[in-house]
Amino acid sequence: MIKIAINNMQTMIEFTQELEELLQALADKTAAMEGYSQGEVSFALVDNEQIRELNKVYRGIDEPTDVLSFPMDEEIWGDIIISIDKVISQAEEYGHSLERELGFLVVHGILHLLGYDHQTPEEEAIMRQKEEKVLGELNLTRE
Repeated sequence: MIKIAINNMQTMIEFTQELEELLQALADKTAAMEGYSQGEVSFALVDNEQIRELNKVYRGIDEPTDVLSFPMDEEIWGDIIISIDKVISQAEEYGHSLERELGFLVVHGILHLLGYDHQTPEEEAIMRQKEEKVLGELNLTRE
């Protein structure tokens, strides 16, 4: 089982036990798919202003983004920052549930921690296939 820590720093949605269990299931399923049985990930759920500041400092981009990943090592995989503002707006834009969008960003962030990227079409295709596999196994399908 992957050890997760969650820092809920936003007020847009209520962070429930069900959401915590979803993050745990996503982390465990992604880890298993990649052949890991142990690791640690921390999640920070923030608003657009908080993630905009981090995006500006760490990527030089002065605008909000949906997810940032900060890798560490094989034991402590790293930190994932997710904008709940973006979760809400993107779920609406793509026509699916908040859980699906949050799930996508969690898996996407974990894959970045594990060394995946999407700088080329080939890399992006690999990431998308892995993301959809995990989300499908947890019934977080597009509606």
